[in-house]
This record gives sequence, structure tokens and C-alpha cells, in this order.
Amino acid sequence: MTFMQPNQKRTGWIGALLLLIFHTGMAQSPANTPLAPMSLSAKEAVNYALANQATVRNARLDELIQLAKNKEVSGMALPQLSGAGSFQHNPIVQKQLIDASNFSDTVPKGTLVPFSFGLKFNVLGEVKFNQVLFDPSVLVALQARKTLEELSHRGVQKAEIDVKVNVYKAYYNVLSARKALSILKGNLATLEKLLGETRETYKNGLVEKLDVDRLVVQVTNLRTEETRLQNLSEVGLAALKYSMGMPMRTELTLTDTLSTAEIKSAVAVENFDYTQRIEYQLLQSQKAAYEYDLKRYKYNALPVLSLFGTGGVSRASDVFNYFDKQTWYGYVGYGVNLSFNIFSGFQRRRKVDQAFLQVKKTEITIEDTRLGIDLEQTQSTSNLRNNIVALEAQESNMQLAQEVYNTTQIKYREGVGSSLEMSNAENDLLTAQNNYFTALYNASVSKIDYLKAYGKL
Repeated sequence: MTFMQPNQKRTGWIGALLLLIFHTGMAQSPANTPLAPMSLSAKEAVNYALANQATVRNARLDELIQLAKNKEVSGMALPQLSGAGSFQHNPIVQKQLIDASNFSDTVPKGTLVPFSFGLKFNVLGEVKFNQVLFDPSVLVALQARKTLEELSHRGVQKAEIDVKVNVYKAYYNVLSARKALSILKGNLATLEKLLGETRETYKNGLVEKLDVDRLVVQVTNLRTEETRLQNLSEVGLAALKYSMGMPMRTELTLTDTLSTAEIKSAVAVENFDYTQRIEYQLLQSQKAAYEYDLKRYKYNALPVLSLFGTGGVSRASDVFNYFDKQTWYGYVGYGVNLSFNIFSGFQRRRKVDQAFLQVKKTEITIEDTRLGIDLEQTQSTSNLRNNIVALEAQESNMQLAQEVYNTTQIKYREGVGSSLEMSNAENDLLTAQNNYFTALYNASVSKIDYLKAYGKL
């Protein structure tokens, strides 16, 4: 038999205590209590989520529940003691008729006499002892404890990885929207300044009203886009807080930035093994659990052996005088129980078949998971490589569009360029910037998918 080490027990119950303290702290925080502002990098946001997100916390509670169940299973192999006591009062004692001739030759045959076999007052106290010596179901349950602990622990790891993916993507989504908003505000400030200058020039009669109107349309379009990006940033930040398990009223500042160099610094994967993926580990643990089920049904054909013992005291009387010093009669008995199934209608055989097929089904699922991991790695590697190439191209294209726009502005101010050229350059710049932001976000997300595919999260 394998039992949990003392440090594992201590760690489990310390974790439970910490969770209880955390829940108590949450319950004592009113909804309108102001919370301290927080500044978090992407990694810090992930760490916050791992401590506060509901899915992870529930997974850890499930792990503690499994540890408690394992202790319950261990108790099945320990001695069982139970006690019982009873008091019975019979105001009218039941009588039975007996043939008195059986007790005396002088009494005629068929002489029936009522006779009481009990007394009015009866008291009984009893203690029972039972110890399992051999029980296949208990034996297999003890053997399966470690596997079930691994299964619940890997469930926690799976929840943590899913939370990491969601938090990273939500974090980068906000960064991408804010970066787009920052550049757009710069474009809007420049265009509004140009619009003011053009209006003054129009008053002097040096440009047409059409030039002013075109700039007004561009400014209006930029302000509309600014509102859209502002809303996207706010909603994205709320989604990030939710994925972190953070109260919405917390003022959150993001300290990381998005850049092409950062995204290109993906972790190189060497000597990948399928066991690095938590999904694969979960299936292996599940298969081991099903194998213990199969073993349990097979062992059910074996007998169950247990030791039992009973001891107690009793007393009966026609008068209630139990507080007097009277004789109490004790009794003790012990023995061994052996039980086994002779024929159960082939039910055990059918359960063995079902458990065997469940193991085979899990093996097929593991094979399919390997293929799915291979596909996921191929797709994520290709997507990351292509998105980085697209990001570099869009970054260069945005810089070129910015240069064209700046040159067009200079020509327009000097009177050698038209407002139509300005409008086209502005539209090209906006398109290039939008394409860059989209490529930036796609590349950051594909990096997270790549790391997840190779078990690096």
C-alpha cells in the first residue's frame, strides 16, 4: 500500500486554508469599496489570474476534494468500531401458549398454559469491531489513489494553461487597440492642425472650399475611428479583467508593449515529447484510472475476508431498579467472515468487458490526440512564421505610407500639391496602419498558439 507523505498532506491542507482565507477576504470586501490601482505586465497578469480566476480556483478545490476522498479510501483499510445501546420497556409482556404436559407427567395432554418469555425492562449495550483482511475493491482503491491524485492535479494544470492562453490574448488585444489609438490620435492632431491652416488659407482666397470640405470629411472619419478604437480598448480591458478574475472597478494599467522584435523572440523547441502537452498527460492518467476499474471488476471474483468481534452487556428485570447493584450479564464473540460470489448472472463478466472496451477507447483517443498535436504544431508553426513575415512587411509598408503622407503634406502646404492627393495619402496611411495593427495582433496571438502547441505555456 502507498500512502501520502506527510509533507504532501501538509501542503494540501495549507492550500485549503489559503483558499479559505482568500474566499473570506473576498466576502468581506463590499462592492463599493475602492480598490488600489494596479500596474501589471502580461506575465504578472497571468500570475494574478492563476491566483484569482474562478476556473483555476475550482480546479484546485477539486484537487483537494480528491485528496480528501483518498483519505476516505485509506480509512476503509483501518479497523471499524461501532457502538449501540438500547432500552426497552414492555408494560404488557407478550405471552405464548405451551403444552404443560411436556413438563409434567401428571398434567393431562393438551393442557395449555400461557407463559411469558420476556421481562418488562431490558437494557443492552454493545460494541462491534470489524477489520477487513482481504477485499479486492478496497485493495484496488488503495492502489488507484496516486493515479487519481495525478488526474486531479493535471486538471489543475489544464485549467491554468487555458487561463494563460486567454489572459495573454486578451492582454495583447488591449495593447494592439491602444497602440492603434495612440497613432490615430497623432494623425488626428496633425490633420486638425492642417485643417485649421487650410481654413485660414481659404479665407485669404488661396484655396477652394472643396479643399476644406475634404479635410473636414477626413477629420470626421478619424474621429469616428477614434471612438471605435476607444470603445474596443475599454471592452477589451473589461474582458481582460474578467479573464483574470479581477473586479471591474479596479483601475488597471498595462505596462508591456507590443513590438515586432518581442513577437519574433519565440521559444525554440527542441526534443519535443507528447508528454509535454497537458492534454496528453490527462488522457494517460484517465487511461490508468480505467485500467484500475478493469482490475477492480476482475478482482470481484475473489472472496472477501474480514475479522469481526462483538462485546456487550445486558440486563432484564420485572422492576425498574437499574440503579441498584444488580448483576449485569456480559458477552463476547469474535470470528472470521468469508464471502464470495458463486454465480451473479454473468454481470461481473459484462462489467469486465465494458471496462476493457473503455480502456481501448481511451487508447484510440490518445492516438488521435497525437495526430491532433502534430496538426496543431504544424499549423501554429506555419501561422507564426507567416504572420511574422506579414508583420514585418506591414510595418515597412506603414513607414513608407507615413513618409508619403508627410511628403504630401509638405507639398500641400507649399501649394504644389492638391487636397485630393492629401486625401489619397491619408487613406493609404490609415489602410497601412490598420493592416499593421491587424498583423501585430495576429502575430502575437499566433505566438501564444505556438507556445501552447509545443507545451511551453
